[in-house]
Amino acid sequence: MPDESYRRRSARVILLDDADRVLLLNLYHDHRKPRRGHYWLTPGGGVDAGEALHEAAARELREEIGLVVAPEDLGRPVATTSGYAEFSWAKGTFRDDFFFHRVTAHDVDPGGLEPYEAKQVIGHRWWTVDELAATTEDVYPLGFVPLLRDLMAGRVAPEPVLLPWHH
Repeated sequence: MPDESYRRRSARVILLDDADRVLLLNLYHDHRKPRRGHYWLTPGGGVDAGEALHEAAARELREEIGLVVAPEDLGRPVATTSGYAEFSWAKGTFRDDFFFHRVTAHDVDPGGLEPYEAKQVIGHRWWTVDELAATTEDVYPLGFVPLLRDLMAGRVAPEPVLLPWHH
């Protein structure tokens, strides 16, 4: 059960394919002001009231990219980040929990996006870790490349890795 002290809890998934590429979604910082730019982020989103983190992560995969995964197949979170943020729709302390999951391959289907999400999401891309390490684009979470390298090598910390907050 998500901690009620957070303004919003999110459950996100670090999704790797057999070619060791990670899927990231491309989103506007603010779809009403596209000139503010965009950023890359793992699939995932808000945890509904009464919903367990792994259930939210599985639901978000289905809605955002059309991937059906049993919640129990996601295991436990491998990383977390939290901090204060002010958005046009909310302000307060936010927390993102990240699960790790591998697939052979997956053709992304964004057909399950909510209308407001469809306005924010520009597209998606499968990235190699070297491409992520070299990019100058905004990628969240911060500290993602070292975490990704560890996960790809099979090194999973006994407790979720604490990543820097990104706002």
